[in-house]
Amino acid sequence: AKLRPNQLLAVSLSYSPLPPDQQKAVVDICATRLLTSMGLRTLATTDPDYIGTYRGDRKKRDGAYHQGTVWGWLIGPFIAAHLRVYKDPDLASSYLTPALRHLRDHGLGSISEIFEGDAPFTPRGCPAQAWSVGEYLRSWCMIRKAKSNQ
Repeated sequence: AKLRPNQLLAVSLSYSPLPPDQQKAVVDICATRLLTSMGLRTLATTDPDYIGTYRGDRKKRDGAYHQGTVWGWLIGPFIAAHLRVYKDPDLASSYLTPALRHLRDHGLGSISEIFEGDAPFTPRGCPAQAWSVGEYLRSWCMIRKAKSNQ
C-alpha cells in the first residue's frame, strides 16, 4: 500500500469518521513519513515510485507531481488533524515556522504551489499559490484559536 496524505482529510474533518486511535495513527505516520519543512509529500520516500525532484521536461514534471512532490496546502489538514489529536498549539505552530523564511526570501509574501520532495525542498510551480497561502493562514488561525481556548 502507498502512503499518501489523503488520509489526513478524514482526521481533519469537523466530525471525523475515524475513532481516536486511528486518528492518532494517521497523524503519527504522516508526521514521520510525509511531513517536511514546507508541507507534506504526496508519497513516502520509501515507496519505489517516489520521485524527489520536480525537474525536466513537462512529461517528467507531470510524472513527479503526485509521486513525492511536497504540496504546501496540505499543511492545513495536517495542522487541523494534529490539533485534534494532540491539542498542542505550540507544537503545531512549530510546523509553520519554516514557511516564514520562504515568505521572506522566495515567496515575497506568498507561498509556492509545490516544493521538491528531497531536501532542501526547492520551491517549484507557481510562486504565489492561493491555496497554499490560504491553508497556511487557516493553520495560523486554528492555532491562535486553540491557544485562546487553553
